[in-house]
Amino acid sequence: MRLRNEQLENHLQQQLAPVYLLSGDEPLQMQEAGDAIRHAAHRQGYSEREVLDQVGGFDWSSLNTAAESLSLFGEKRLLELRLNSGKLGAEGGKSLGAYCQRPAIDTILLITLPKLERMQANSKWYQAVERTGVVVQIWPVEGKRLVPWIEQRLRRAGLIPETGVVEMLADRVEGNLLAASQEIEKLLLLYGQGVVTPEKLIEAVADSARFDIFTLVDTLLVGDITKGSRILQGLKGEGVAAPVVLWALSREIRLLAEMGFEIRLGVGVDQVMAKHHVWDRRKPILRRALQRQVDHWQRLLSDCALADKAIKGLDSADPWLLFQQLARGMAGIPQM
Repeated sequence: MRLRNEQLENHLQQQLAPVYLLSGDEPLQMQEAGDAIRHAAHRQGYSEREVLDQVGGFDWSSLNTAAESLSLFGEKRLLELRLNSGKLGAEGGKSLGAYCQRPAIDTILLITLPKLERMQANSKWYQAVERTGVVVQIWPVEGKRLVPWIEQRLRRAGLIPETGVVEMLADRVEGNLLAASQEIEKLLLLYGQGVVTPEKLIEAVADSARFDIFTLVDTLLVGDITKGSRILQGLKGEGVAAPVVLWALSREIRLLAEMGFEIRLGVGVDQVMAKHHVWDRRKPILRRALQRQVDHWQRLLSDCALADKAIKGLDSADPWLLFQQLARGMAGIPQM
């Protein structure tokens, strides 16, 4: 059975299927859909949870082993199978097909994986899952759908937006649903339930420095050092704390170092991005950055450690000058 994402909650209140498949590249919706299934399962007495993560040389026999093993305490369980691709190969397709023919007793199988290609949605294993359980394909909330989505989230949280508030918030988060959700939580925390005026939104959300921190990272990764340096100077001038800036830069550098290492081991770029839940909007940016060798990002991690020492007073260097060096490195400009 196929369900739209918005139909899942109502379905879970009525019944639980033996198998669920969630497919998509939008992190917030994937996380919330998965949590909804987990919570519904827990309410129905599925108190045990086992996770199979498809990494490296995944052994598909582990699915059969897990299905055939019985709980030590005789309890119902949720078995999660986290796949990094819809390309399962002959062995994977056969294993999932066999499981769907005879689902494990007192077990719910939750399969999560990135967006499926058309060919994969026509595969035998996919059709077997669809016959046995529930398939939910998660689609990005883009274009004209974003404003209604944000308004619905606001009203669900007990926040009543005045005219223009939803559009302002949509413009600020630029399609990032996770950021939108976080800002709604922030509004609720600051003001409680009730009317949200444009003035309240500006006070709570329109902190240009906060948004510039995230803009800074992507600006540098596309190689625009001129704009990146200007943003960095603006952050310093506005009194943004140095640890906050270092956190944003080091987090991205660490991510690229990890992804670069996995690619060096032979994992495909698309698989690596799916594993790290990279948003579609950022994939071209990170793909470009990953053209630089993993050693480059490892060196920048060492520079982050120096900046951290400077911030803590363990080194006499100026942290903001070190940030400029990090910025040049992230933009792919050779060190002078």
